[in-house]
Amino acid sequence: METWQLILQNSITTLDGLKRQLDCDDTALGQVIANFPMRINPYFANLIQSPGDPIWKQAVPDVAELSDTVCVADPLGEENLSPVTGLVHKYPDRVLFLISNQCAMYCRFCTRKRKVGTARMRIDDSTLSAGYEYLRNHPEVREVLLSGGDPLLLADEEIGEILSNLRAIPSIEIIRIGTRVPSVLPMRITNSLVAILKAHHPLYINTHFNHPLEITKESSLACTMLADAGIPLGCQTVLLKGVNDNADTIKQLMLALLRIRVKPYYLFQADLTRGTNHFRTPTETGIAIMRKLYGHISGMAIPTLALDAPGGKGKIPLTPQFILQKGKNLLFENYRGEICTYPEAGEGL
Repeated sequence: METWQLILQNSITTLDGLKRQLDCDDTALGQVIANFPMRINPYFANLIQSPGDPIWKQAVPDVAELSDTVCVADPLGEENLSPVTGLVHKYPDRVLFLISNQCAMYCRFCTRKRKVGTARMRIDDSTLSAGYEYLRNHPEVREVLLSGGDPLLLADEEIGEILSNLRAIPSIEIIRIGTRVPSVLPMRITNSLVAILKAHHPLYINTHFNHPLEITKESSLACTMLADAGIPLGCQTVLLKGVNDNADTIKQLMLALLRIRVKPYYLFQADLTRGTNHFRTPTETGIAIMRKLYGHISGMAIPTLALDAPGGKGKIPLTPQFILQKGKNLLFENYRGEICTYPEAGEGL
């Protein structure tokens, strides 16, 4: 049985590999790969059913990445919110801590497309030490989100050391890990890794599935192993044109996630990341999708549609409008389109 490391080593990373393994002979993609790294590991490549399908679009470069004149390199203003290299302090009580610059598959829509997988993203012992020192000096921070790159691409020992260092800081209550490994390289979830994660509760994992085709026997097992270790799992899905921008696909995905014990958490409007404009949908698309979810599937399966505001302004919920009129009675529309009323509470009642 191939190890996850060997599977990763056999990834498609060059134009020649793309031509040889996926029969993609568009030479113009060479320039795209030179600007934005490509990695498609064999597991994820095998999920592709045909050129241009939802899996292909997420993994295979597109010449449109070089003609984007709308989006910007750092849409969330992370560089300006980094008091030390690799740590982003946007919200008062929590920080984003970047601990890896590698991913098991380089998503073509990545928010950190400007630097993930390149020398421009420096993470080493000095950046980690600076992050720990910052956290020790800022006890108002009670929650740390580990991200990158993908934290779970680090060796078990490195992950264990980072978690232990964070747990040694008294003010850190909650640790979250953002990872796409359960979706794109599920065999990385091993018994030894799970044991390390389990030893550092309260620990949460937000993973990332975008299409029902990503929920396989292997990814289901990975999520089951994590859930059995008492790790709550959430999913952050990105709304992507040509991948999942319709209600049926999102509905199937959300219900399938619950079956593998992953709680739908966010459905994100795509960020304004340079090289990804061809993935963006109008905000009304996501709002219309959400309207078709409410009342038609369990509330457990409904994520929060959110836009991460440009410039680091934070996440903004985007919700369908069901309220028609306010007054002594609240007039609203239910999921079937029926008009309903609710008497407001008056003073002294």
